[in-house]
Amino acid sequence: MTVVARRDAGRGAAERAGGACPCGTGRPYADCCGPVHRGVSTAATAEALMRSRFSAFAVGDADHLLRSWHSSTRPARLRLDPALRWTRLEILGTDRGGLFDTAGTVRFRAHYREAGRPGRLEEHSRFGREDGRWVYLDAAPD
Repeated sequence: MTVVARRDAGRGAAERAGGACPCGTGRPYADCCGPVHRGVSTAATAEALMRSRFSAFAVGDADHLLRSWHSSTRPARLRLDPALRWTRLEILGTDRGGLFDTAGTVRFRAHYREAGRPGRLEEHSRFGREDGRWVYLDAAPD
């Protein structure tokens, strides 16, 4: 299975610019999702992992996306689509996925632009722990 995502300027450019993290917290990328992308910290909750994954799509970090995918559902490779520009994340709700949980879900809406036109993706994502860290499992059926 190949999954298509967005390839953007890259996390290095985002950190050097000191810009806001794409995940929408308002914090600088270097203090928010940047350390998770670099592997120097892990996401403490399922929502934090969801935010880091959205940011990875926005900055083109396919390595983080693959690392944060559960081994049973992870695609063999990930091709980032240069035609998409991920612009904004809305967290619509969460269920479990906290510090002491082993599973959780996050419902979100991700906004993007393709060929100058706006679009959005809504998903109810399932997360679990693998080797003690949060990972993305799949989209929950609605």
